[in-house]
Amino acid sequence: MDLTGRTDPTPDGGEGMRIDIGVDLHKTQFTVYTQRGEKSGVNGQYPTTEEGYVTFLRKIGKWKRSGHDIRIGVESTGNTRYFKHRMEEKGYSVIVINTMKFKVINESAKKTDKHDAATIAEFLAKDMLPESKLCSEDSEQLRRLLKVRSTLVRTRVTVKNQIHGLLVSMGMEDTKASLQSKRGRQRILDTLAGAGNGLVVQPLFETIDRLTENVKVIECEIEKLVAGDKVVELLETIPGCGPVTACTIRAYTDDIQRFSNHKKYASYAGLAPWVQCSNETEHYGRITKRGPEELRTAFVQLVVGIRRSRQSASWRLMERYEAMKTVKGSGKSIIATARKLSKIVWFMLMREEVFNVGLMTDDFLESKIDSMRRTLNKISA
Repeated sequence: MDLTGRTDPTPDGGEGMRIDIGVDLHKTQFTVYTQRGEKSGVNGQYPTTEEGYVTFLRKIGKWKRSGHDIRIGVESTGNTRYFKHRMEEKGYSVIVINTMKFKVINESAKKTDKHDAATIAEFLAKDMLPESKLCSEDSEQLRRLLKVRSTLVRTRVTVKNQIHGLLVSMGMEDTKASLQSKRGRQRILDTLAGAGNGLVVQPLFETIDRLTENVKVIECEIEKLVAGDKVVELLETIPGCGPVTACTIRAYTDDIQRFSNHKKYASYAGLAPWVQCSNETEHYGRITKRGPEELRTAFVQLVVGIRRSRQSASWRLMERYEAMKTVKGSGKSIIATARKLSKIVWFMLMREEVFNVGLMTDDFLESKIDSMRRTLNKISA
């Protein structure tokens, strides 16, 4: 019996019937809708607990033992990996939906768990679900660690801003720079102690120290996880690419072989512009911002890092960035440069080559890509 108190019937039909199951997955429960031939119906709701998974697996296990071919479709959410693992370890086929290409649910006028599950089951039965590839376990763990680090860093910045506001209210100015180091914070405490106000900010200073220590712990775990990682090593050969940026690109790119060309990689990162074609006229708009925001941000940070590097002043790409900046502004210039860098990174990772300054020149990069393409064509032929 499921959460609704419904006892699920065994599907009608003979052996070997195909059963398509749509699952609308949430944090606390999932709704199941079954499509079997011309018959369909809600199968109920189950909690995302051990008992819920066991109950659901027991019910579909009866169908499997009767010789039915069972396929399950589920949207990509925060707990999809665990759901998929639980189903696949029992031998069930699970299709994870690419939500960027499957807009039927989000754009539907009717939005209920039952309706969403039914829509998934219907499109699964017609073999019309766009499939999404889940990243590797290592990439998933790296993403988790990077997210925790990002949360800690943002929290630390928030606390520092709160301290700065308190200090300004007490008549102290130009304290932001002093908050960045323990010595500077101690000077502030000594000054405040003389006026009897030390206890006002001391707990917040201790919070900063704890957050800093936690950031170091997470960074050590990240360093262990990527030790000997070829992709990270290649990315760190780019001047201005630090460990966090390299690890972020590594985590959210996962397998570069998924992208047959640099345009698909830029599109995945959300750095490609919208394109509208009508009557032989093409219009280019803003970037799509599709795909992982973290990857897009990492490429922006890479632009900033390269610009700060002493080696980059004479690079053709950065010269174009500076020229574009005077005409179109900093924002558009950074995005355009980030898109160019995604092309360079795609080539480096595909060829497993370290950074070469010549890659910053369009003609040189295009010749290298053409050479790689010809080699791949010969191999495939």
